[in-house]
Amino acid sequence: MKRHELPQAAFVLQRTNYITLMQKGSIAVFTSNDEVPVNADATYAYQPASDIFYLSGIDQEETRIILAPSLPFDKAQAYLFIKQTNEIIAVWEGYKYTKEHASEVSGIPIDNIYWVHQFESMLPKFMYNAEAVYLNSNEHERNHIQAEYADLRMARKLKNDYPLHTFLRSALLLKQLRSIKNNYEIDAIKEACRITELAFLRVVKTMKPGIMEYEIEAEIIYEFIRNKAQGHAYTPIIGSGANACILHYIENKNQCNDGELVLMDFGCRKNNYTSDLTRTIPANGKFSERQAAIYNAVLRAYNYAKTLMQPGALLVEMKNKVGDFIQNELVDLQIITPQTAASNPLAYRKYFMHGVSHHLGLDVHDFGLMHTPIKAGMVFTIEPGIYIPEEKIGIRIETDVVVTNSGLPIDLMPNIPTTIEEIENAMKT
Repeated sequence: MKRHELPQAAFVLQRTNYITLMQKGSIAVFTSNDEVPVNADATYAYQPASDIFYLSGIDQEETRIILAPSLPFDKAQAYLFIKQTNEIIAVWEGYKYTKEHASEVSGIPIDNIYWVHQFESMLPKFMYNAEAVYLNSNEHERNHIQAEYADLRMARKLKNDYPLHTFLRSALLLKQLRSIKNNYEIDAIKEACRITELAFLRVVKTMKPGIMEYEIEAEIIYEFIRNKAQGHAYTPIIGSGANACILHYIENKNQCNDGELVLMDFGCRKNNYTSDLTRTIPANGKFSERQAAIYNAVLRAYNYAKTLMQPGALLVEMKNKVGDFIQNELVDLQIITPQTAASNPLAYRKYFMHGVSHHLGLDVHDFGLMHTPIKAGMVFTIEPGIYIPEEKIGIRIETDVVVTNSGLPIDLMPNIPTTIEEIENAMKT
């Protein structure tokens, strides 16, 4: 794994903010993600648990954290448990955190860092002095995870072993905190966006009729890796022609033919933070008249959506307003009739069926507040689209923005070509 480059101060700040929200006399317990088996003796590439990384900066397997800011036996606020290395691990797996390095990264004093095999024996001292225990779980409302995972097993174990304790949900605190990004996080997202820009500019120089979708994907990952990114933030979508109308098309196996548009949705992960970009470009470098008309309709919706991304707005209201805007564009494009639009205000959903925005951060669909007013410091995508399977045209334009207290949100991808003129000029040179 490529070690991250974020400063210790980021994790001290984030941990302090979490502790401030905890009930007096409580503790919080976090555990790292599992190493997930594939087949035989192989495992999937390790992905750090976002919450434990957010609170400690430690992105290594077999890690535990206990936050205990107000217990009577110690003035320490955080305790870290990490994997103890040995000569065999060093030969087969490479470097693991030492206590000294873990302290440098996390800001947790070395006297409060232990080996993970000590966790079980030390746990009762924390539990029996705690009035309440915060347990962590994956509570993203877009998907209820059915598979077993480490935090869930920890929660079940503690509830079973300590049935008379009061248990609380860490997710309620983390949802508040992770919704609003501090400057350290925004800088990390900017860096992921910068590398994503480099990949896009590489792609526009490579794009030509006859190229395969997977060849474009290869150009993207090449640029990511050569810039020290950890890789894709999510499985990239490279959809040419009719494939662009499949929202989660990830096969990336077809040829990009002359006269087709190619929708590319990709982003990189750097320092464990993510970016999320979509652009739609012509395989031959030139939009047709019809393609340009539809593209400009999406572009107008994209620019309109940016004006709505203001403190106090609600995501659901923003989605509805952009939907109404696209409905009118679809009428102008003669995709739906004025009569249909008048009788069915949701007719646009046949051609624009997804949301217009989501939180972005440690995760692409980042954990955050979805139903309360938007606040400054939140980072979102803006991503309207129009998809017309009958014409084999799918167009989406997506960028990442930071909400501010004044004016439009800050575009974190300001130099990536967006207009037709910018795209066609970039493909010429």
